[in-house]
Amino acid sequence: MTFAVHGLPVARGIAIGRAVLVVSSRLDVAHYFIKPEEVEAEIDRLRVARNAVAEELQKLQASVALMGPNEAPHELSALLEVHLMLLQDEVLTSGVKHWIVERLYNAEWALTTQLEVVARQFDEMEDEYLRERKADLEQVVERLLHRMKGTAAVLAPTPPRRKRTAEDDDSDPTAGDAIDAPLVLIAHDLSPADMLQFKKSVFAGFVTDVGGRTSHTAIVARSMDIPAVVGARSASQLVRQDDWVIIDGDAGVVIVDPSPIILAEYGFKQRQGDLERGRLARLRHKPAVTLDGQRVDLLANIELPEDTLGAVKAGAVGVGLFRSEFLFMGREAQRLTRLPDEEEQYQAYKRAVEGMQGMPVTIRTIDVGADKPLDGKSVRDDAHLNPALGLRAIRWSLADPAMFLTQIRAILRAAAHGEIHLLIPMLAHATEIRQTLSLIDFARAELDNRGTVYGNVKLGAMIEVPAAALTLRIFLKHFDFLSIGTNDLIQYTLAIDRADESVAHLYDPAHPAVLRLVAETIAECRRQGKGVSVCGEMAGDVAFTRLLLGMGLRSFSMHPSQILAVKQEVLRADTSKLSGWVQQVLEADDPASLLTPAPQ
Repeated sequence: MTFAVHGLPVARGIAIGRAVLVVSSRLDVAHYFIKPEEVEAEIDRLRVARNAVAEELQKLQASVALMGPNEAPHELSALLEVHLMLLQDEVLTSGVKHWIVERLYNAEWALTTQLEVVARQFDEMEDEYLRERKADLEQVVERLLHRMKGTAAVLAPTPPRRKRTAEDDDSDPTAGDAIDAPLVLIAHDLSPADMLQFKKSVFAGFVTDVGGRTSHTAIVARSMDIPAVVGARSASQLVRQDDWVIIDGDAGVVIVDPSPIILAEYGFKQRQGDLERGRLARLRHKPAVTLDGQRVDLLANIELPEDTLGAVKAGAVGVGLFRSEFLFMGREAQRLTRLPDEEEQYQAYKRAVEGMQGMPVTIRTIDVGADKPLDGKSVRDDAHLNPALGLRAIRWSLADPAMFLTQIRAILRAAAHGEIHLLIPMLAHATEIRQTLSLIDFARAELDNRGTVYGNVKLGAMIEVPAAALTLRIFLKHFDFLSIGTNDLIQYTLAIDRADESVAHLYDPAHPAVLRLVAETIAECRRQGKGVSVCGEMAGDVAFTRLLLGMGLRSFSMHPSQILAVKQEVLRADTSKLSGWVQQVLEADDPASLLTPAPQ
């Protein structure tokens, strides 16, 4: 039966494919694809874990048998017997093997996937006693996961999929084997580390129950350039493994088990989107210059050094934001227990510089905390009452000077290979500025003492806290340029958790207070002859392109997938005709009502 689930659109386009569910577990479970030649080894890992758990349960049974009835009631022995039966149940074991062999899931992922399949069968049982056995099954799976924890293989490349043949009907996305079909990811939540793991995978789109338009899950989705819907509430409960799913990233709708008519309609929309991307691709090598001759720099936001390939391909003239924290994330799944040392970071930054082929690279120092924890746990599990207002970004770095100095030394060394701008996140106090600059000077002195070659960097600060936007002159005394992080600036100005779908409707980049802070920051930088850019999601939103141009912005940084659409807006704009309209927008009680249509 066809039904729809509504959420928030965060990455545009249409995806049609079979659902892959990432099931939540009380343990952190790694999800990655294995190589075909690793199938037997992965099945063996499962077999070893199952035998070990069986031995544990049998030992418990033996110890229970030695106890008196007052120490161990008969029900306990019976419960252990049930657990043993479930452990050896063919439905569980054969199902797990199926996911390993057919989908090339790692053993833990296969196990939690099969748990979800079998658990649904328990839920549908009429007998109450049998329904309650689901909890026993979950406990057995938890034991297996405990056994396998720490024995996962290193993240492997994308698994091969059968090629479509001439006999397959191109108009029918359901034609061919299930393994040939595109895959769409359905999850309750995905941490940035999870997204990093999936970044080079086969997924054509994804849906999460939670999240907002500018949560980091959404941001990475845009960088992957795949359709995505977040804040879909109960999607992971309603969608079943292998269901056919349509993700409408434009409308924020997820259609489950679509009829042939709906499939045909969305197949047409999908092809239209492909044609539009083809038309935009013709602008790749065209300079971004407005109708009145204003040159505009369109830069790329990246997460990893390898992302520079996409940035160059999209026509970026540099990297405006390298989110260095992604080098620190997802390391547990790769069996890396320590943070990246100076040499590892240096090599990564050097690859990014070389990948941009002489164009500038802006590296933001590590910005963790709030919705980007290092350990991969959800922010909702954080011990702090309000992690967004706690120890994050530069506060984190200043609290761990050794880690911060390691990163600064690595960035300075990489600057010997090309133009690097060093960007500091979430500064708000003059004392933080002084501490930061002092540590940068100390890092230079350390490199001098070692006789290590390093380069000069331009220093910049992010404006993402209202306190910073209101004290710009302090910042401009110390920094060469400013970068407006609109995602956090909106969050902190409006007191809205940008990862919380329950207040997502209040997250408003067109709020008068937000627009005034952005406009005043741009104006002050221009008055003082300092560089300024916008690196938040507003930069890649074509609804704001002409407004930002009219405010005087000439440097936009966004995901590579958004560059061509923004360039098209730039090429059609005449900044000499925008100033009056911009003033009207800034003075309006409801600026959003004036944004469209924007003046030509």
